[in-house]
Amino acid sequence: MFGAIYGDVIGSYYEVHCTKDYDFPFVKESRFTDDSVLIAAVCRTILNDPSEIGKFGVMKRSREFAAQYRQYYSFFPSAGFGNMFSEWARNPEAKNNRSFANGAAMRVMPIAYAYSDTEQMMLQVRASCLPTHNHPDAKKAARAVALAIRLALDGESKETIKKRIEDRFYDLSTPLSRIRETHVFDSRASYSVPPAIIAFLESDDYESAIRNAVSMGGDADTQACIAGGIAEAYYHEIPDHIKRFCALKIDMTIKNVVREFEAKYGK
Repeated sequence: MFGAIYGDVIGSYYEVHCTKDYDFPFVKESRFTDDSVLIAAVCRTILNDPSEIGKFGVMKRSREFAAQYRQYYSFFPSAGFGNMFSEWARNPEAKNNRSFANGAAMRVMPIAYAYSDTEQMMLQVRASCLPTHNHPDAKKAARAVALAIRLALDGESKETIKKRIEDRFYDLSTPLSRIRETHVFDSRASYSVPPAIIAFLESDDYESAIRNAVSMGGDADTQACIAGGIAEAYYHEIPDHIKRFCALKIDMTIKNVVREFEAKYGK
């Protein structure tokens, strides 16, 4: 999980100060954002109840995710949440949102770790999307990211990961060099998630995945969060200098729940 959170931290500054420079510096103004907060919320949901669900259990499970999303929002309301999410989170009577942004995809990493069966994983992903991202594009992106992480955890090659994602979700054939030429900030899931997966596919290690994602000049924190989450699952190593840079920028509430989750599912 920390691979995704570190990506969020490193990319946070460049969400506003977009860059196309692969060798961008790590800056002290970096911080964790809503991406990290909601990853922690998903971790807590699963820790509270790791039970598997059937098709008729999705709605009940979605309410459990929703409760934790609202709880963790209340802990960190200034972490960069979008207006639509904030309005939903502050209103316990609010109906499910149909956001088509990348917010569902950025938080599914714990689900891929906790549920090795693909069918069960996808049911859990669906439940996690329903409260805030009940839109086909958002759900598609979340499923794609979860599958990429699960395949990486299972030791599959990049070629296999690419093929499986392309077979079910997206064309990943456009090289990052071409994407970078015209890529801009746009949080739509259909626009921002495929390049984040490509950022991982074109990487050589964890850090290069993060640099690939940020240097597209787009939604840097979320794209680096997604690329970093997949890269951690695939490479199993994060450089010490990245750990040191990010360590003091993450609140202990988030650290503690993620450490608890990793102790149970991270190996």
